[in-house]
Amino acid sequence: MVLHFSSPDNPKRSTSQDGSTSVELVATDLIAQLNAKNAERKSRSMMSQSTTPAEADQENSLRPQSLADYIGQGDLKTHLAISLEASLARHEPLDHALFYGPPGLGKTSLAMVIAEEMKAKIHFTSAPALERPRDVVGLLMNLDEGDILFIDEIHRLNSVTEEILYPAMEDASIDRTVGKGASARTLRVPLPKFTLIGATTKAGALSSPLRDRFGLIFRLNYYSPEELQAIILRSAQILNVQVDDASALVLGKRSRGTPRIANRLLRRVRDVAEVLCKREGIEAMVNDVMVAEALRIYQVDELGLEPSDRLMLSTMRDFFQGGPVGLEAVASTMGEDVRTLEDVTEPFLLQSGLIQRTPRGRQLTPKAYEHLGWFQP
Repeated sequence: MVLHFSSPDNPKRSTSQDGSTSVELVATDLIAQLNAKNAERKSRSMMSQSTTPAEADQENSLRPQSLADYIGQGDLKTHLAISLEASLARHEPLDHALFYGPPGLGKTSLAMVIAEEMKAKIHFTSAPALERPRDVVGLLMNLDEGDILFIDEIHRLNSVTEEILYPAMEDASIDRTVGKGASARTLRVPLPKFTLIGATTKAGALSSPLRDRFGLIFRLNYYSPEELQAIILRSAQILNVQVDDASALVLGKRSRGTPRIANRLLRRVRDVAEVLCKREGIEAMVNDVMVAEALRIYQVDELGLEPSDRLMLSTMRDFFQGGPVGLEAVASTMGEDVRTLEDVTEPFLLQSGLIQRTPRGRQLTPKAYEHLGWFQP
């Protein structure tokens, strides 16, 4: 069946072989798709990403369930609480929100907290999974009024997907192209009002048109050792692990300002404590002795440096006299990927003041020599 109409607002109706008008068929079909997908979605789980029940339970058990449970990010929580209360009072979805900052600081957890506070269903996806227009169209047509769509690493969206999101974010509608060639026309399909939450580690990589469509933009900062101590104590209660305050503070100081690393260290210390205490026939407890032993085994020092961090620093010292040196040269010497050094290893070394960027490349600082006990030439 060939479709012919002059404009989305005032189309000229053409008749198919069965006597139905093309516009009526297209509109009816799209509405039927939307209703069918909404009915199907109601019978499914809130979580749209595919994880095993065990993995989901373990990961989500440590995540805060409300804004009051969320530790740290004080200014962000204050601003977000105001927006949440105002949206609930108006019985409207929260404005579209963008969270950016280093990985592991709680962007996904914040999205889940918002969903809980708004009593809304949340759908998870990531930008690399939205390669084709039909991928994002299917997600959008799957939403109900007030639902939340969370897109991780949103800076990696392709231009076609972004174009589809623009009217969805501004006007709660999507534009569908009907027909082919000279007869192709655009039909605007309404969507329920929803909230888009984007998370990214590279806010500067977002296009300006997409970034400007977010009404709430928040940067997540690194956590203090005391905030991480509180997170570790809370996680220890959930995991049923006995941890004293001093041991939690030690772990917090070595967690690189990141809750994800803090919880990871807690799990590793728990493993060591369970194994060693079982050998001694005593109840497992995370104390200063167990923490020291676990950190020694996993080679995490006082600043939170791991073997990969020290390898980068020693490579710069041994092969390039401490720099300045280009990151590509360091990566080649280490046999490591440049992007891994740039995105994973280097940010914390820069934040800790162990290396610095210069116009000629990366260079070790006096603090790096002092911390690692090296002689500075």
